Amino acid sequence: MVKNRSIQIIIHIVLWIFVLMALIPFLSMFSTSLVKETFTLPYPPRIFPTDWYFGNYVEVWNSNNFFRYFINSTFLAVSTTIFVLLFSSLSAYGFSRFDFPGKEIIFNIYLFTMMVPGVLNIVAQYSVVNSLGLIDTYKGLILLAVGGSIAGNTFFLRGFFEQLPRELEESVLIDGGGRWTIYRKIILPLSKPALGTLGIGVFTGTWCDFFGVLTFIKDSDKWTLPVALQLFRGQHATSWGLVFAGAMITFIPEIIIFIVAQKYFVQSGLNDGGIKQ
Repeated sequence: MVKNRSIQIIIHIVLWIFVLMALIPFLSMFSTSLVKETFTLPYPPRIFPTDWYFGNYVEVWNSNNFFRYFINSTFLAVSTTIFVLLFSSLSAYGFSRFDFPGKEIIFNIYLFTMMVPGVLNIVAQYSVVNSLGLIDTYKGLILLAVGGSIAGNTFFLRGFFEQLPRELEESVLIDGGGRWTIYRKIILPLSKPALGTLGIGVFTGTWCDFFGVLTFIKDSDKWTLPVALQLFRGQHATSWGLVFAGAMITFIPEIIIFIVAQKYFVQSGLNDGGIKQ
């Protein structure tokens, strides 16, 4: 018992060390963003703020159409997350609850596509999107996000859906409900942990996407924050307070979505007591 306790303490100490290693660069960036006219990086790095000058944030927000890029990123990330979760959950529901010819073959093809690095598909994707007339549109980016991630997301959600008890679905069918009712009333509510985890990943990936936006969006008014931040960094290369303030503004929505969604994926035993033994 004492040995197990000692091992747990050691594990927690190691984990806290990794947490601190991850937080120190973030805290240093935040502290530097609050310093006025910082043309050199502080040495040693500042972990805790000594100044509380928020003028850098105001200047960044009001320059280079930063607000417009923020709105563009928000619209693209939210729309992509909604569509990816919708189509991925429908696909996973079909594979986990329906039997149809070629089911396993199609699913294995899904798995095979996951082995191909996404960067190798960029030329083919560009050709397809261009032939559909969706270059320089958010529709093209959303289409690529849904199509490119549906295989991995289906694989992830299918395993979760298969663990849900079928007895709950049978009660819905007895009461006259259909498959769509089961999907809305049973599958989705009980899958909040998986959907929350997936939603965080999709939102973060879309929000931070630089290469995709720069490749498929030509109109500068439609660019998103990662592209705007690189442009801003090029204009203010040595103004580290402004550069880090822009980076912090870019991080804020990711932090918010994590706080909102984390309460779902930390839950467990959501269906406990749902079935009478």
